[in-house]
Amino acid sequence: MKFVDEATITIEAGKGGNGTLSFRREKYIAKGGPDGGDGGDGGSVYVEADESLNTLIDYRFQPRYKAENGKGGQSRNCTGSKGEDLIMKVPVGTTVVDIDTDEVLADMTQVGQIEKIAQGGFHGLGNTRFKSSVNRAPRQTTNGSLGETRNVKLELKVLADVGLLGLPNAGKSTFIRSVSAATPKVADYPFTTLVPNLGVVSVEQHKSFVIADIPGIIEGAAEGAGLGIQFLKHLARNRILLHLVDMAPWDGETPADSACVIVRELEKFSPTLAAQPRWLVLNKLDMVPEEEQEALCQSVVDALGWEGPVYRISAINKMGTQQLVQDIQVFLDQLAERVAEMPELVEAELEVRRAIDREGRERIEQMREEVRAKRRGDDDFEDFDDDDYDVEVEYVKN
Repeated sequence: MKFVDEATITIEAGKGGNGTLSFRREKYIAKGGPDGGDGGDGGSVYVEADESLNTLIDYRFQPRYKAENGKGGQSRNCTGSKGEDLIMKVPVGTTVVDIDTDEVLADMTQVGQIEKIAQGGFHGLGNTRFKSSVNRAPRQTTNGSLGETRNVKLELKVLADVGLLGLPNAGKSTFIRSVSAATPKVADYPFTTLVPNLGVVSVEQHKSFVIADIPGIIEGAAEGAGLGIQFLKHLARNRILLHLVDMAPWDGETPADSACVIVRELEKFSPTLAAQPRWLVLNKLDMVPEEEQEALCQSVVDALGWEGPVYRISAINKMGTQQLVQDIQVFLDQLAERVAEMPELVEAELEVRRAIDREGRERIEQMREEVRAKRRGDDDFEDFDDDDYDVEVEYVKN
């Protein structure tokens, strides 16, 4: 099954049923009076996080969804039935955004979470409601109100604790194979990774974390080069970013230059994401002569002005990877302890994620608008097509 991480749809909640104008007419009962019933409320639209789903592909081919209308009232003070709610199942990690207002309607981060995204219309009143001591035979009724209609974008972001960031062939796929049971494709050419790969890293019994590898980013990605930057949004929920640098690049670029490219593209996509905890991982040191390793590693640190954690590894032979994953687990455990002690940190983290989402959406939309503008000026130019980047995610655990 293809993995679709974005879908734009229109949802419409049900209209409320109208109230009824009716008078009681029965044999032997004179002046029966009004007995028109109220209508029923319209159905609302909900989204539910379902762990059995991992793609939004179903929503790509059906763009409109509508909840049931409420039924009209009837005589004998019978109330119309309520419209049935529409519950749309989405993968865990889906964010629902109102396109017209840019409001985040729901952020589905937990299995079974249910959120209302469109309110159904309210019922109309039958003429019984208007009976009074001075109006014994009212002929007033009200109609049910319309339900909310929204144009929404569903955005799926993979849920992982750690995200891998780097140029093509930096060794991200090899690293995730080395520390987990995931088996992404590995080859000696750029853009081998066309899909986000997820792996569960088990450090010890009852302690593990999820790591995500996204397709490589190249210089100019923020302007649409290579696979573009649309996959960077999958790093929005990560608590640590591992910046992998190829210390023996195939294209002749220096490791220092390659490292700076990633930082620039990350900052263009989302300054907030660029400011999140990031560790520098210098990979493929087994391919660098031992006497040159120290100077080469220092050149990368100096070029970035790096002051954070630095790890020297070789993912293919697992040199240094065990210490790295243990330190990641310690970091995540300490973070969990701080959150338990200070629950307000949860809201702060959510605010950061919302900022990253907002900046990422704005940058991606800007990029797409530039592509559309270019197409309008060149009939031979092929427009940006989301289907070119449909991918499949497989969760694998040791």
